Amino acid sequence: MNDNSPKPRSDKSAFSEQVAVKAALKLKARRQRGEGIWFGLGMMGLIGWSVVVPTLLGAALGIWLDEQHPVEFSWTLALLMAGLTIGCLNAWHWVAKEDKAMHEDQESGDE
Repeated sequence: MNDNSPKPRSDKSAFSEQVAVKAALKLKARRQRGEGIWFGLGMMGLIGWSVVVPTLLGAALGIWLDEQHPVEFSWTLALLMAGLTIGCLNAWHWVAKEDKAMHEDQESGDE
């Protein structure tokens, strides 16, 4: 038997498939390289603002209502808490969405 015989066609296709997978992983890594510290800081800022804005809007509306319609309870405190709750739920939504996207990317990269 001669060991120098040409290899079957399936070895070439398996090799080209491996090369394609490695190339796809390298391209994905290059795209995600920009998602380092700046992406994390931007996401923290987005989450922070998604909590701060409803909280401040609730407080502002509460102050206005306290001046316009005085009652025995504080509109400011009630609407401040409502705004904070809405902001926290909004932030939770953003974090869950990003977490889901990251897990989907990892699962698709593992295949």
